[in-house]
Amino acid sequence: MIPAAFDYVRASSAEEAISLAGQYGEDAKFLAGGHSLLPLMKLRLAQPAVLVDIGRVTDLSYIRDAGDHIAIGALTRHMDVETSALLHEHAPLLAHAAGHVGDPQVRHRGTIGGSIAHADPASDLPATTLAMGATYVAQGPSGTREIAAADFYQGFLTSALAPDELLTEIRVPKLTGAGWGFQKFNRRAQDWAIVGVAAWRRNGDAGVALVNMGSTPVLAASVSAALAGGASIAEAAEQAAAEADPSSDLNASAEYRVHLAKVLTRRALEAASA
Repeated sequence: MIPAAFDYVRASSAEEAISLAGQYGEDAKFLAGGHSLLPLMKLRLAQPAVLVDIGRVTDLSYIRDAGDHIAIGALTRHMDVETSALLHEHAPLLAHAAGHVGDPQVRHRGTIGGSIAHADPASDLPATTLAMGATYVAQGPSGTREIAAADFYQGFLTSALAPDELLTEIRVPKLTGAGWGFQKFNRRAQDWAIVGVAAWRRNGDAGVALVNMGSTPVLAASVSAALAGGASIAEAAEQAAAEADPSSDLNASAEYRVHLAKVLTRRALEAASA
C-alpha cells in the first residue's frame, strides 16, 4: 500500500499545469482531490513519475449560468455541486447525484472534473452527465476543444483526453422543468454502486445512463428510443441493458446486474414521470 517514488510539482494556473504536463509527457499525472489517483498509486496500478498538483488552481472552481447550459469548473468540489442553487434550479439531477458520491469527507475534497477524467464506469457523475448530454472542455498545448460526453469514454479508466490535456469545464444543458430520477443500489451508503441509473424526461425527450454496467458509463439509448416510440415505462425499462456489457465480480453476477438495471431504470423513469 505504498506508492512508487514520484516527483511533485504544484501548478498555480491551468496554463502552468498544461505546460508542466507537456514538459514531463506521459509520465505526469494531474492531482486534484486525489480520491481516484492515489488509491491506484498505493496499489501500484498507476506509477506516474511526476504529480502535477492542480488542487489550488482556483480559477477552475465555479458554477455559472451560460445561457442554454450551466458551466462547471473541473475543480468544483462535489459538495459545491450538491448544494448549488443554480444547479438545483436548472439541473437538479446532477446536484442530487453529487450528493451520493462517497461520504461527506470525499464530497468536500473530491472534484467533478477528477471523477469524470478518471472515467470509472462505477462512478456516479460520469453516467449522470452522460445521460444529460453534457459536453466536456479540454485544454492542451494546441488550444481548447469540446468533447461530447458520448464520445469521451473509450474504455475502462480510459478517456478521449490526451496525456497533455487538462479537463477544464463541464457543460450540462439546462433541464429546467424536466422530471428526473436517480437510483443507486449498493451494500453501504458510501460504496460504489453495484448498479446505478440516472434518468430524465421532458416533452417527449429522455436520457438514461447506467453506472457499473460495462467498461464505460453506458448510455441506454434503447430505453429513450422505446419511450419516444410510445412504449410504457415498464416496456422501455426492459431495454435497459441493450447497450450494456456487465461483468461478474464478488458483488454481483452479470445476470443480477442486468436484472438490477431493468428494475432501477423503471424506478428512475417512474420518478421522472411523477
